[in-house]
Amino acid sequence: MNFEQLGVIPTILTAIENQGYTNPTPIQEKAIPIVLNGTDLIGCAQTGTGKTAAFSIPILQLLYTSPERKKHGKIRSLIVTPTRELAIQIGESIKLYGQGLNIRHAVIFGGVSQHNQVNQLKSHVDILIATPGRLLDLIQQGFVKLNDLEIFVLDEADRMLDMGFIHDIKKIIKLLPQKRQNLFFSATMPKEIIGLANTILTDPKLVEVTPIASTSDLIEQHVYHVDADEKKNLLIELVKAQAVEARVLVFTRTKHGADKVVKFLQKVQIKSAAIHGNKSQNARQNALNDFKNKNLKVLVATDIAARGIDIDDLEMVLNYEIPNIPETYVHRIGRTGRAGVKGVAISFCDQTEKNYLKLIQKLTKKDLTVKKA
Repeated sequence: MNFEQLGVIPTILTAIENQGYTNPTPIQEKAIPIVLNGTDLIGCAQTGTGKTAAFSIPILQLLYTSPERKKHGKIRSLIVTPTRELAIQIGESIKLYGQGLNIRHAVIFGGVSQHNQVNQLKSHVDILIATPGRLLDLIQQGFVKLNDLEIFVLDEADRMLDMGFIHDIKKIIKLLPQKRQNLFFSATMPKEIIGLANTILTDPKLVEVTPIASTSDLIEQHVYHVDADEKKNLLIELVKAQAVEARVLVFTRTKHGADKVVKFLQKVQIKSAAIHGNKSQNARQNALNDFKNKNLKVLVATDIAARGIDIDDLEMVLNYEIPNIPETYVHRIGRTGRAGVKGVAISFCDQTEKNYLKLIQKLTKKDLTVKKA
């Protein structure tokens, strides 16, 4: 199956080819025809499955080919996402696939002055990508009008719940026109999220992408069996042994754990920063940019905060704490060993984490190479 067989128009096909993509991912293959058909969709998929393109490509096509195209200056599609980082990434995706379509988009988020964002909104905007708080602010100030909305996307719904945005989402939904197409994406489906989906969607098609169970052969996977109180020293030792330019993405299970790791790394002059739900969007974006630009040696992240992190040529992923869900391990380490480049994934396993390690090896059907500290 290729993108042409999914019914994608030639202009967008050219943009997809320019990005070097030839075959759609499973979620793209399932979702694109449903969205192009004008049907509501509920997509159960994690970040990293290609879901942004699964909704960006058909939305661009629907807006471009629709008879309503002459509605200049009207917001015809709204994409709501929990964080500034994700909003920016979706904006980049719309820009890439929308080359040559003359469809304009704007990205709005809090934590920065609204001045430039308001100026963008005053010009012709077809697609608005927004975080909930800033969107409600600008609606209340009269800068955003949603009367002509045709397509509404709620992205990362479970993360909205984690971050306390569900009340804001309910407020936004009340402001939307009754007649619209709805696309709803969530990596997990707890009760509250199912309830929310039921209030938004009409006769939706469900698209599920099974969490990936396999790990790339390009990733060397090692484990150190180490006491919990020895992890700190081993991490310092391994980070210092890395080449000057090399970067390490470290995962912890909790926000408190992430802050603790940064504290002791900074004490030994290792440039590091943490990203998690308690950090402001500004702080998270700055840390991410510094890491991408190699101004930071170590980025420490919790799983929820790390969703959407996409870094080229990442040398090492290190599980300071092993995740209690085996699929999370696959998702974490998949951030290295990309695009044909080798990567290394290291896990620290203390006595309390041995069962987690067994579950990972059962899922991936691979034994991790045991290293001596």
